[in-house]
Amino acid sequence: MCGSGGLQEVLPHLADVVVESVHRDAGVVVLRVRSRTRSARCPGCGRLSGRIHGRYERRLADAPLGGLSVVIVVLIRRFKCLRTECPAVTFAEQIPGLTRPHARYTPVLRDLLGRVAQVLAGRPGARLARRLGMVTAKDTLLRLLRTTALTSPGPVRVLGIDDFALLKGHIYATLLVDLEARRPIDVLPGREAAPVARWLADHPEVQIICRDRASAYAEAARTAAPQAVQVADAWHLWNNLAKAVGKTVTSHYGCLRTAHQTTHQPGEPQPPAEPDGMLDVRGRPRRVVATIRERHRVVQELLAQGRSLRGISRDLDLDYYAVRRYARTADVDELLVKVTQRRTLLDDYKPYIHQRFTQGCRNASQLHREIRDQGFPGDRSVVNSYVRLLKQGTVTAPPPPALPKPRRALRWIMTRPEHLRPDQAVGLKEVRAACPELDAAVDHVRAFGALMHDHRGEDLHEWIELVRQHDLPALRRAPGAPARSKVR
Repeated sequence: MCGSGGLQEVLPHLADVVVESVHRDAGVVVLRVRSRTRSARCPGCGRLSGRIHGRYERRLADAPLGGLSVVIVVLIRRFKCLRTECPAVTFAEQIPGLTRPHARYTPVLRDLLGRVAQVLAGRPGARLARRLGMVTAKDTLLRLLRTTALTSPGPVRVLGIDDFALLKGHIYATLLVDLEARRPIDVLPGREAAPVARWLADHPEVQIICRDRASAYAEAARTAAPQAVQVADAWHLWNNLAKAVGKTVTSHYGCLRTAHQTTHQPGEPQPPAEPDGMLDVRGRPRRVVATIRERHRVVQELLAQGRSLRGISRDLDLDYYAVRRYARTADVDELLVKVTQRRTLLDDYKPYIHQRFTQGCRNASQLHREIRDQGFPGDRSVVNSYVRLLKQGTVTAPPPPALPKPRRALRWIMTRPEHLRPDQAVGLKEVRAACPELDAAVDHVRAFGALMHDHRGEDLHEWIELVRQHDLPALRRAPGAPARSKVR
């Protein structure tokens, strides 16, 4: 028998047992224990009994030690009840803090798994528990989650209200969150004003309501909680601002198109890039291009012979919709657009590599180090292949950058400057130079971002006055916080 005093200080739930042995078996720590007491109390009549009827072993999973799974093998005694009128003839002893009837986990492990289930639920929780040395199944975590006792949320001072989809486009519900405790407290059916108003009427202690711009929630807060201040949370404020800036970019997109044509499309034609993207990085013909050309040719020939699309699909063993796409496209180059215009990690850095190559730098390793300092995440072999094509004359100058779509320009504007890649920073600079209204919009976005980051809600009205000085109708209505609003 081994000493167990120090072990029980680390594992207090083993205080009522004697640890007979500890060993490691196949990556699992196994503890063999037995009860310290000589008798046990009958669960039926409550009378103590010391008459042992038999013994058996129970295996309980316990909380991991050092990342290793732990199994406790408990020697359980079955006692005979000494009271003849007791319905329980025999009973098994239960060790306080360690065993419960039919349980396969110790209370410590059950509590840990219950906490994991509350945060991650089934499959994600099972994956995390396995990494932590607690092997369990997703269904077990869900059962623990269902048996978790719900506690009353108590008084709620700051309430968050938002809707979510149970079935997107069809069924919605309303989620209520205690923002100070950072936990959900209730789910209401639908996203109408009546359920929210009834809930608020039962909770007059609510002082602040943080919501989106939904009119139903505004009406519920106004009628059932007039004492509460309504505020807009940071996400909805930023989302409203992004929508307004998107409308501004769309309305001034003509300025971007004119400036892009003036800068990147002068009178003489631009030199071609890789020949229509038909070659791979090693200068060899791409197999997918040849496959598309051959299939298009065969489909067109069979169509000319009067074959149906279903028949062609069966003969060529191709999907019907693929055959229909080949049949409806007269020019095969239209099918090759997506294939030949696919982007790679190196595309944004090809202009710089070509410029350095024309300046006389032919060392691929040096060029890789230079673009890596600019943020290139790829491997050196990609740069080696491109430099090899430049030396062979297979590729010439890269094409001019494409006109950014409104969504891409909006992403550049809404991204923090330090998070922009070098090519994105150049693109944003061109956007600002193309239109004074967009240049002003970028300044307003950055000013509002700083206002939110520093929690300077008292400066919101000053920011609104600065926006009103420019001809930006869509931006004047952003961020669109509700009445008596504050920035949180």
